[in-house]
Order: sequence, then C-alpha cells, then structure tokens
Amino acid sequence: MAKRKSKGAYMISAVAEMYEIHPQTLRLYEREGLLKPSRTEGNTRLYTDEDLERLEFILNLARDLGVNIAGIAIVLQMRERMEEMNRQMQSFVEYVRTEMVTRMQQASQGSTGAIVPIRRPPVAKK
Repeated sequence: MAKRKSKGAYMISAVAEMYEIHPQTLRLYEREGLLKPSRTEGNTRLYTDEDLERLEFILNLARDLGVNIAGIAIVLQMRERMEEMNRQMQSFVEYVRTEMVTRMQQASQGSTGAIVPIRRPPVAKK
C-alpha cells in the first residue's frame, strides 16, 4: 500500500497515483457511498488521512480478499455498527463504574441501608 508522510488533504489524482488505481475507481467508490471525500468551494475532491485509511481497508477487501462492491458496502456497514455498539458498551461500563463508586461511597459513609433505586443509564445518541 501507499506510504503517507503527513496530515493533510489529497486531490483525487494524487490518491489515484499513490494507490495505483484509476481516478474513476475513486469516483465509483464515492458514488456507491464507500468513500465521502470533502469538497473545496470549486468542487474538487479532497481526501483526508481518515479517507485514505478507509480506502486502504476497501482496497484490501477488493484486491486481497476479492470482495465485490456490494460486499464491501455490507462489511463497512457492519464495521460501523460494531464501532457504535462498542461506544455504547463503553458508555454503559463507565456508567456502571460511576454508579458503583457512588454506592460504595454512600455505604462507607454509614448510610442507613435503605434500598436506593437504580437510575437508568443514559441512552446513547447516534
């Protein structure tokens, strides 16, 4: 794969050259919703380092594993769902940790032993 030197934004011709693909392939990936490069006021596509990481993942699926565009889209959707689920799980674990610390502090301060209702954890926002 290509070697990136610094942070920045790359034009379509530079990205196509770095990854040895045709610019039309990048346009196709954008049309299919696999990549979403930003645009300048003149409507020039600019690919960020995050876009390039995503492109490397896409190219790995296509070149090395032989996955077609529809399969790549499914894999990317599943990956995003898993990342969201992981964020929700981390949020829940942090909530439980905080709640336990609070209850332990209350218990160590000599609370009366009354049962305290558990508050519902906050709902993660999409």
